[in-house]
Amino acid sequence: MLRFIKLREIPELAGPAAEWFHSKWGVPKEAYLKCMNEYLDEQTEYGWYLCLDDDRIAAGAGVIENDFHDRKDLKPNICAVYTEEDHRGQGIARRLLNLAVEDLRSKGITPVYLVTDHVGFYERYGWEFLCMVQGEGEQDMTRMYIHR
Repeated sequence: MLRFIKLREIPELAGPAAEWFHSKWGVPKEAYLKCMNEYLDEQTEYGWYLCLDDDRIAAGAGVIENDFHDRKDLKPNICAVYTEEDHRGQGIARRLLNLAVEDLRSKGITPVYLVTDHVGFYERYGWEFLCMVQGEGEQDMTRMYIHR
């Protein structure tokens, strides 16, 4: 059975979640843990969201100030959106994104941004293409979306 949670609901998942995100994106586990701990310690309202299939992480997403691009004024950014292949096509990413956007909105944080190379995926979930941004250390520009 799928459950959608904010990390604050099950804080002991921070370590396993940081390891899971690291395995998907290659960003050091310590970087994820730092952001998650700031959220858990209420130093920030930029949260972390998981979809659990029983006790297994099936999908996740986080919110950080800047997702490694040159437009520091466009914040916060949803980051690290990932759904396990065997759980794709079930609307899980949509539900996770909506959970994050609504959680932030309830705290007065809006709009929200994200960077991606996907075209057509996020538009289905209420995101609008905003502009191209330069990723840190990247040669090519990448797409920036906004959710108002």
